[in-house]
Amino acid sequence: MPNEPDRPRRLTVERNGPVLIEGPVEIVREDGTIAVSDRFVVAVCTCRRSRMYPWCDTSHRRRTKPPGADPVSRPSGGGGPGGPGGRC
Repeated sequence: MPNEPDRPRRLTVERNGPVLIEGPVEIVREDGTIAVSDRFVVAVCTCRRSRMYPWCDTSHRRRTKPPGADPVSRPSGGGGPGGPGGRC
């Protein structure tokens, strides 16, 4: 899907959230397969927690602990997407 030549494609980066892309879009995955969406705006996962990857399913929001769970100390600092401190 080529972009419209007279208008650049707009990406919106959400803090602790997905990247929003004006659609339609095609995403080439690491294995070479292509994911296609014809939606007006597409949310692309950056945390890799999504069950619909590469599309965001808001899994980055589900960070609650089950009742009665013991607190776990987490390393401080970055880490990157999918690692300690990584967020979508």
